[in-house]
Amino acid sequence: MTNAQELCHYLQEHERLHSPLLIESFSRIDRKDFVPPEFLDNAYDDYPLAIGSGQTISQPSTVALMLELLELHEDDDVLDIGCGSGWTTALLAQTVSSGSVTAIERLEPLLALAQSNVAKYHFDNVTFHKASDVLGMPQRQFDKILVSAAASELPLELVAQLRIGGIMVIPVGNTLTVVYKKSNDAFDQRVLHGFVFVPLIY
Repeated sequence: MTNAQELCHYLQEHERLHSPLLIESFSRIDRKDFVPPEFLDNAYDDYPLAIGSGQTISQPSTVALMLELLELHEDDDVLDIGCGSGWTTALLAQTVSSGSVTAIERLEPLLALAQSNVAKYHFDNVTFHKASDVLGMPQRQFDKILVSAAASELPLELVAQLRIGGIMVIPVGNTLTVVYKKSNDAFDQRVLHGFVFVPLIY
């Protein structure tokens, strides 16, 4: 069993991974390919690691929970905001193998890092973009949106970028908020408490 498979097994044992698609992705996408060299010995530990520019690669159990909450399907079009090290981007790309991942990062050193890391896996369904002054990709809509940094309040401009029936997972303050879009004018929310993320800058 590889180290990535051992981490995947750990996440299943701790009730964070259930979806067969995600189990496959966590088995194939190795976290050590996304952490700085000085942290390779800690690549499979269940806590965040610094990746530079004041940012972190999130702890595996939190990433697994967030991706499970997205209820991903193979043909989903996903917006990944704050791609950081590129680990979540690669997990998403593996999972939505017949869909697409649009990855956005504001910090140029991290954008280059994410592109370099994800390139190790030769995906053809990922595009990277430098974040603009506008949050997300207002000209488009997506089936799923993943935000990896904490907003001070729920950004309605991102809700508008969800297709009807779509799901967004976003940290808001010290909560993890799941948005289920019901119509152009209505959405439901589920809030999970007790999380800490770096702040979303926009």
